[in-house]
Amino acid sequence: MTSFASKVFCRVERLCHHLPVVLNTFLVFSITGEVSYLVLVEASLEADQRRTEWSGVWWKAFHLLAQYFMLGNICWNALLFLRTSPSIRGVFLGGEGMGQGWRYCYTCETHTPPRCSHCYDCKVCVLRRDHHCVFFGQCVGFLNYRYFLNCLLFMWSGLLYATLMNAEVFIVILKEGVTVHSVLLLLIPWIMLVSGQVSARAFAFAFIADTCVVGFLLVSAFFFFHLFLLVRGQTTREWYSSRRPYSLGLLGNLRHALGHRWYISWLCPLIPSPVPGDGINFQVTGSLEPTR
Repeated sequence: MTSFASKVFCRVERLCHHLPVVLNTFLVFSITGEVSYLVLVEASLEADQRRTEWSGVWWKAFHLLAQYFMLGNICWNALLFLRTSPSIRGVFLGGEGMGQGWRYCYTCETHTPPRCSHCYDCKVCVLRRDHHCVFFGQCVGFLNYRYFLNCLLFMWSGLLYATLMNAEVFIVILKEGVTVHSVLLLLIPWIMLVSGQVSARAFAFAFIADTCVVGFLLVSAFFFFHLFLLVRGQTTREWYSSRRPYSLGLLGNLRHALGHRWYISWLCPLIPSPVPGDGINFQVTGSLEPTR
């Protein structure tokens, strides 16, 4: 009985671990599908764009290309983020000896370098640990920070684009004025659907439009917060401190976070842009030698 219960618990734990990724994937593709439908079917063209058939084709092609470019970058960055482990597994920590800032992790039973800390969700110490991302179910650290930040960038731009495209949905819902029905449809579309007040089609448009707005506000907060940390050369665990010993200036911080090709690495996650350093030794402000 105990063995059966433990197996069930392990399966539930594994399911909960992957559930955020599954939900995020579903929402991303649902929003993309809905915006594609708006572009291909519902979106109206300007008067000068209606003059020729080709103008409408090019207009739609431009919008589809833009949104699938953002979708491709979101998916590739997310995939590489999940496949790139920033943990100390397989990393030789001996080097030339331990120095200032090293700690001993009693869980991993090893000494860990500066800016490294243990994650109780990942059950391992993470190099230059920023935080554990519950949306991806993995820690953000030294090797995968570039993919995390670029994924946030394209999620932010994609949600901004989707919100603007869904502005017409809000206009259609509110075209008869701000009524109880229209407000409830925007605020609690699920209840309106279950109670039979709206059709499934109206619910889908209202729900995705609401998701775009809420998602845009949430991702904006995360994205601009991490841009702030990037400029300061800090991690989330270090941001509350007034000291910034690892800040190397704007260009130095960009290079150490996004790699040597930081200026073009954001265009595509497949562009090689190796991050300087090894995640163990870090250069301190005002010094030419890394900390040990």
